[in-house]
Amino acid sequence: MRWSDGRRSDNVEDRRGMGAPVMAGGVGLLGIILAVVIALLGGDPTVILQQVSGGGAIGPDPVVIQQPGGGSATQAQDQLADFVSVVLADTEDTWSEQFRSNGGRYVPPRLVIFDRVVASACGMAQGAMGPFYCPSDEKVYIDLDFYRQLRRQLGAPGDFAQAYVIAHEVGHHVQHLLGIDQQVQKLQRRLPEAQANQLSVRLELQADCLAGVWAHQTATQRRTLEEGDIEEALNAAARIGDDTLQRQSSGRVRPETFTHGSAAQRQRWFVTGLRSGDMNSCDTFSGKPV
Repeated sequence: MRWSDGRRSDNVEDRRGMGAPVMAGGVGLLGIILAVVIALLGGDPTVILQQVSGGGAIGPDPVVIQQPGGGSATQAQDQLADFVSVVLADTEDTWSEQFRSNGGRYVPPRLVIFDRVVASACGMAQGAMGPFYCPSDEKVYIDLDFYRQLRRQLGAPGDFAQAYVIAHEVGHHVQHLLGIDQQVQKLQRRLPEAQANQLSVRLELQADCLAGVWAHQTATQRRTLEEGDIEEALNAAARIGDDTLQRQSSGRVRPETFTHGSAAQRQRWFVTGLRSGDMNSCDTFSGKPV
């Protein structure tokens, strides 16, 4: 991916080196452990974060207390921070155009870079859980060390795989602006767990499709893609499919517990957005998401 000459976003908060955030009413160690387990099983860790933090609302500006042990970021992480700033700016260009074409106005999210632990409006979060979007403060959170895990542990190397991760989380922000996530949560509260999980799958697959729309725009308009980039994104989508993660963690695949979709589903919907370049093609809620 040819990204070094790209525009840098102004919507980045760099909280690296600030140490572990301390906050009254936080989820505590048990809550973090539960959230990590849920994330490894393919679930949404923000659900448990919201539950064990007494609703998750901690205000728009949580207090972060400096703890000993904070240090400056490595040069490699600085480069990654620069990279995600460019990717975020690229998503801003894509979604500003998409919303304008559909008669709306896009308000971009802020992206928070942190290390180890962070306080969000959805509760405390640990870097091991991976990147996430918090609708309560409309921010994307990422510990850059996740990219090392993506490459080494999940087997998904490449800068475009890293960019896909950001684009997927920004896809959740797009859903939030459109009110889709709120509608899904309202329905989920009235459904049994298995059916509520199916709605979560559709929500995640739509975010994959929206990431594909971004990939189409950056490939055709800004022409920053290189040979092999799309394959990197498809590989990443497969590596973080629910069936892949469950098979690796327990050797058993349980489709009724899926919350993000299978590897094949995630690839398919990314390609749907990639081919169309149109957010209106990302209707994962009509029919069967296969």
